[in-house]
Amino acid sequence: MNGPCVFCGHIAAGEVTVSNNLAAAFPDGFPISPGHTLVVPQRHEADYFALTRYEQIAILDLINEMRDRLTAEHSPDGFNVGLNSGEAAGQTVDHAHLHLIPRSHGDTPGPPDGVRWILPEKAREPGG
Repeated sequence: MNGPCVFCGHIAAGEVTVSNNLAAAFPDGFPISPGHTLVVPQRHEADYFALTRYEQIAILDLINEMRDRLTAEHSPDGFNVGLNSGEAAGQTVDHAHLHLIPRSHGDTPGPPDGVRWILPEKAREPGG
Protein backbone atom coordinates (compact mmCIF):
# COMPACT_ATOMS: atom_id res chain seq x y z
CA MET A 1 0.00 0.00 0.00
CA ASN A 2 2.78 2.40 -0.99
CA GLY A 3 3.16 5.06 -3.68
CA PRO A 4 0.66 7.59 -4.98
CA CYS A 5 -2.95 6.89 -4.07
CA VAL A 6 -4.85 5.61 -7.09
CA PHE A 7 -8.19 6.70 -5.59
CA CYS A 8 -6.95 10.25 -4.97
CA GLY A 9 -5.80 10.19 -8.60
CA HIS A 10 -9.32 9.33 -9.82
CA ILE A 11 -10.78 12.16 -7.75
CA ALA A 12 -8.16 14.72 -8.86
CA ALA A 13 -8.67 13.78 -12.52
CA GLY A 14 -12.46 14.07 -12.21
CA GLU A 15 -12.83 10.37 -13.07
CA VAL A 16 -15.91 9.91 -10.89
CA THR A 17 -19.42 8.75 -11.63
CA VAL A 18 -21.06 10.80 -8.88
CA SER A 19 -19.78 12.88 -6.00
CA ASN A 20 -20.81 15.17 -3.21
CA ASN A 21 -18.82 17.53 -0.99
CA LEU A 22 -17.18 14.74 1.00
CA ALA A 23 -17.28 11.56 -1.09
CA ALA A 24 -16.94 10.23 -4.62
CA ALA A 25 -17.92 7.07 -6.50
CA PHE A 26 -16.26 5.45 -9.51
CA PRO A 27 -16.06 2.02 -11.15
CA ASP A 28 -13.82 -0.54 -9.48
CA GLY A 29 -10.64 -1.07 -11.49
CA PHE A 30 -11.00 -4.85 -11.12
CA PRO A 31 -14.79 -5.39 -11.09
CA ILE A 32 -16.20 -8.71 -9.96
CA SER A 33 -19.61 -7.98 -11.49
CA PRO A 34 -20.99 -5.46 -14.00
CA GLY A 35 -21.38 -2.13 -12.22
CA HIS A 36 -19.04 -2.91 -9.29
CA THR A 37 -18.44 0.53 -7.81
CA LEU A 38 -16.16 2.01 -5.14
CA VAL A 39 -17.33 4.83 -2.89
CA VAL A 40 -14.55 6.73 -1.14
CA PRO A 41 -14.08 9.83 0.98
CA GLN A 42 -12.70 12.81 -0.93
CA ARG A 43 -10.13 13.26 1.85
CA HIS A 44 -7.32 10.73 1.86
CA GLU A 45 -7.72 8.59 4.96
CA ALA A 46 -6.87 4.90 5.14
CA ASP A 47 -9.15 3.98 8.05
CA TYR A 48 -12.90 4.15 7.48
CA PHE A 49 -13.42 4.38 11.24
CA ALA A 50 -11.20 7.50 11.41
CA LEU A 51 -13.51 9.35 9.01
CA THR A 52 -15.79 11.98 10.43
CA ARG A 53 -19.44 11.14 10.90
CA TYR A 54 -20.19 13.54 8.04
CA GLU A 55 -17.80 11.75 5.70
CA GLN A 56 -19.36 8.41 6.58
CA ILE A 57 -22.85 9.81 5.92
CA ALA A 58 -21.66 11.26 2.60
CA ILE A 59 -20.37 7.82 1.60
CA LEU A 60 -23.67 6.18 2.55
CA ASP A 61 -25.58 8.82 0.59
CA LEU A 62 -23.56 7.92 -2.52
CA ILE A 63 -24.02 4.18 -1.88
CA ASN A 64 -27.78 4.77 -2.05
CA GLU A 65 -27.51 7.01 -5.13
CA MET A 66 -25.32 4.48 -6.92
CA ARG A 67 -27.64 1.63 -5.94
CA ASP A 68 -30.51 3.41 -7.69
CA ARG A 69 -28.36 4.12 -10.73
CA LEU A 70 -27.03 0.56 -10.96
CA THR A 71 -30.50 -0.88 -10.51
CA ALA A 72 -31.70 1.13 -13.51
CA GLU A 73 -28.64 0.21 -15.61
CA HIS A 74 -28.09 -3.46 -14.72
CA SER A 75 -31.29 -4.75 -13.03
CA PRO A 76 -29.42 -6.81 -10.43
CA ASP A 77 -31.24 -9.12 -8.03
CA GLY A 78 -29.33 -7.79 -5.00
CA PHE A 79 -26.21 -6.03 -3.76
CA ASN A 80 -23.26 -6.66 -1.49
CA VAL A 81 -21.80 -3.66 0.31
CA GLY A 82 -18.31 -4.44 1.53
CA LEU A 83 -15.71 -2.73 3.67
CA ASN A 84 -12.20 -4.02 4.29
CA SER A 85 -10.68 -1.94 7.07
CA GLY A 86 -7.02 -2.68 7.66
CA GLU A 87 -4.55 -5.03 6.05
CA ALA A 88 -5.69 -7.98 8.21
CA ALA A 89 -9.21 -7.51 6.80
CA GLY A 90 -7.96 -7.53 3.21
CA GLN A 91 -7.64 -3.79 2.55
CA THR A 92 -5.13 -3.41 -0.30
CA VAL A 93 -5.51 0.29 -1.13
CA ASP A 94 -4.54 2.70 1.64
CA HIS A 95 -7.65 4.89 1.17
CA ALA A 96 -10.93 4.03 2.89
CA HIS A 97 -13.51 2.67 0.47
CA LEU A 98 -16.74 0.74 0.30
CA HIS A 99 -17.53 -1.71 -2.47
CA LEU A 100 -21.02 -1.69 -3.97
CA ILE A 101 -21.34 -4.97 -5.85
CA PRO A 102 -24.44 -5.76 -7.93
CA ARG A 103 -25.43 -9.44 -7.65
CA SER A 104 -27.61 -11.74 -9.71
CA HIS A 105 -29.22 -15.06 -8.89
CA GLY A 106 -26.87 -17.82 -10.02
CA ASP A 107 -23.79 -15.58 -10.42
CA THR A 108 -21.89 -17.99 -8.19
CA PRO A 109 -22.35 -21.71 -7.59
CA GLY A 110 -22.25 -23.46 -4.26
CA PRO A 111 -22.90 -22.28 -0.72
CA PRO A 112 -24.15 -18.85 0.30
CA ASP A 113 -21.42 -16.32 -0.30
CA GLY A 114 -22.47 -13.36 1.81
CA VAL A 115 -20.18 -11.68 4.30
CA ARG A 116 -20.25 -14.60 6.75
CA TRP A 117 -18.33 -16.64 4.17
CA ILE A 118 -15.19 -14.48 4.19
CA LEU A 119 -13.94 -17.06 6.70
CA PRO A 120 -15.44 -20.26 5.24
CA GLU A 121 -14.20 -22.49 8.06
CA LYS A 122 -16.14 -20.35 10.57
CA ALA A 123 -19.31 -19.89 8.50
CA ARG A 124 -22.29 -22.13 9.01
CA GLU A 125 -25.17 -22.97 6.74
CA PRO A 126 -28.27 -20.86 7.42
CA GLY A 127 -30.18 -22.37 10.31
CA GLY A 128 -27.10 -24.40 11.25
